[in-house]
Amino acid sequence: MKKKGLYVGLTMIFGMAVAVFFFSSFSSDYEDQDDRRNSTDQIELTFWRNYGNPAENQAYEKLISNFEEAHPNILIDMQPIQYSDYELRLRTELAAGTPPDVLAIDSPNLALYANAGSLLSIDKYMREEGDLEDIPEATLNGMIFQNEIYLAPLVESSIALFYNKHLFKEAGVPFPSEDPDNPMTWEEVLEIARKVNNPEKEVYGIDPAHGFGDGESPAYYKMPLLWQFGASVLSADGTTASGYLDSQEAIEALQFYQDLYYKEGVASIELPPDPFETGHLAMTVIGSWHLTELEDNHQLKLEEDFGVAPLPKANHQVVPNGGWSLGISSKTKYPDEAWKFIRYMTSYEGMKKYVEVTGDIPARFSVANDFPELNEYPRNIFIQQAQTYSKNRPVTPAYPVVSDAIKTLFEEVGIGGKDVEASAKEAVEKINTRLAEIRQQ
Repeated sequence: MKKKGLYVGLTMIFGMAVAVFFFSSFSSDYEDQDDRRNSTDQIELTFWRNYGNPAENQAYEKLISNFEEAHPNILIDMQPIQYSDYELRLRTELAAGTPPDVLAIDSPNLALYANAGSLLSIDKYMREEGDLEDIPEATLNGMIFQNEIYLAPLVESSIALFYNKHLFKEAGVPFPSEDPDNPMTWEEVLEIARKVNNPEKEVYGIDPAHGFGDGESPAYYKMPLLWQFGASVLSADGTTASGYLDSQEAIEALQFYQDLYYKEGVASIELPPDPFETGHLAMTVIGSWHLTELEDNHQLKLEEDFGVAPLPKANHQVVPNGGWSLGISSKTKYPDEAWKFIRYMTSYEGMKKYVEVTGDIPARFSVANDFPELNEYPRNIFIQQAQTYSKNRPVTPAYPVVSDAIKTLFEEVGIGGKDVEASAKEAVEKINTRLAEIRQQ
């Protein structure tokens, strides 16, 4: 892209928003002898990431300390930034030409930064040293823009159906299958929701897609419903939403979603605070990271108070994936050193240490295999779904508009009860307009 295109693209978005080898290849200390012999010329790499929870922060600090010890000529200046401010600050620095050397990117936004020329392709590094066969194909696809790898994954994500065992027992409903390869259908979920739903007691059957929130959450939780019914958001080449987001399959998915709220009445637009935690919601779709939160913050016990089942399916079994991954700024003066840092962080050793602290889903098969608890219920559900049934959100420079269009679409048909075909048409027009603007830059 031309320099003018870089600034136009980033300015528009600003306005809208106002590694490695297998385990056997690494020693336990992960030591680079060349760095130890040439430690006189010290450099500093700035590293920006979103400020996470205490476990994530601890994991990053531990890994950076290990890396600096093994590479005394490289210092890492890590700057955690609050999630709500991160994208705006990052895009501001990119537009000003003063970005960090290494940056964490929420993988759906990859194409936005790569298309603007803000990210360095790490394709050569990854193909030579990234141990790509150890990374699930769906995860790796989310790191690629125009056939080049730009990001290295650290962890993955997945969602599932959590259900209240007490409400199931009261309604005489059998518990669902725990087999990641044998999820319930949405029709089966609807039948259960009808039986447990009791608005007079403020008990609701299901929250099908994590309510109505802000940020990236709506797209992450709601896009899978479209995929499960056989719809796509964009064409395979990413040039249009026409015939995809407004396809018959998409309309069927949107109508099913709307019917849960209006025709069936088993979902509610207005729920009490913490409805699942307080026994007002029989089923909800949430992420693997909620396991610890439910047990630690709400004193709910797995298998006694709640259970976990695979994400329901329609015509297809599909779950979302994607997480924060690491990339290198195209402006860095130290690309090789930046790669050394990313290589360690996303290697078998680095990833394993990160997961030991955080409990997150690792982005490598080898790491997942080394944690017995990840291969047992309920975490095996998230692991197997992420590795076998996951799909990326569209990799397109227009993704921020795509995400916002999906959020608005589901709000209109869910909260507003609007005609699903008309709402889908509006979403398509919004996305196509942005795609046309990008082509003209």
